[in-house]
Amino acid sequence: MKNDDALVADQTDHPGEQIAVTAAGAIPWRIHHGALEVLLIHRPRYDDWSWPKGKIDDGETIPECGMREVEEEIGLKGSLGIPLPPIHYHVEAGLKVVHYWAVQVTDHRIRPDGKEVDSVMWAAPDRAASFLSNPTDVDPLRALEKAHLRGELDTWPLIVVRHAKAKPRSSWTKAEGDRPLAATGQRQALAVQRLLRVWNPERIVTSPWKRCIATIAPYAKVAGAKVKLVDALTEHHHQRNPKKTAAAIEALFDKQVSVAACTHRPALPTVFRALGGHMGAELRSQLPTSDPYLTPGEVLVFHVAKGPGKRIVAIEQIKPFDD
Repeated sequence: MKNDDALVADQTDHPGEQIAVTAAGAIPWRIHHGALEVLLIHRPRYDDWSWPKGKIDDGETIPECGMREVEEEIGLKGSLGIPLPPIHYHVEAGLKVVHYWAVQVTDHRIRPDGKEVDSVMWAAPDRAASFLSNPTDVDPLRALEKAHLRGELDTWPLIVVRHAKAKPRSSWTKAEGDRPLAATGQRQALAVQRLLRVWNPERIVTSPWKRCIATIAPYAKVAGAKVKLVDALTEHHHQRNPKKTAAAIEALFDKQVSVAACTHRPALPTVFRALGGHMGAELRSQLPTSDPYLTPGEVLVFHVAKGPGKRIVAIEQIKPFDD
């Protein structure tokens, strides 16, 4: 999924038609008495049953919109799981797209806001499908159910971040590792902070060079995430020994805990090759293959199935900021 493609329809039913309205939401799910259940919401304004969702705000990425709407409508503070198929339908303004994610509910209490949502209902997928007012809402539900059957619904995120825009090399005469962020990069770092809150990584693994630390510092500060400095993620160490860079990426799987890794453009091909070994050919074909791979401040989210093995089951590429 690439959020910068949101202005053009990406579905076969309406080829080439411009998107007039962009929205995002999620399907909350849980395992109850050993069986999968999903949470529907009832909206009194429309007297319908659907999923938590809403329109994107100015300056907001699509994943941020999805997580915000879930929190506002049902009080769920969690993190987004695997992306689900978006749905498209026509409204008065034109073609509307709604992007969906799965979001797991564990011990969180659901609190409908009472205005947009007046009641909720947990149901098995088939029963939920029979209640949905918009037939297209069944598509992401069926994708979620299939992911569950494949063992690909319960996941944790491994996030790769390219550091934000730094001051130009040509204007910097001191040590390369001390080259700081440019003014644009500082704004990008704040955008990275907001975007990372969507997945709430508990750990940060980063190159110790100043521009990488400054990129993830705003998030680490507000989230209280543990930060580990890894020399193998610097440009110089990668140039001398890319195998150690790949080993540092492999080590991210060890704890099966949400993690973000911040590194430099020259290291990205090695990073992607290492991660590509843990996914099928179809997913691997979605990895960036041409320089610069990621733009400054851009992130690639790898959803890793929980349990034995190191199986990546979904990826997303998101640009959090561009001025």
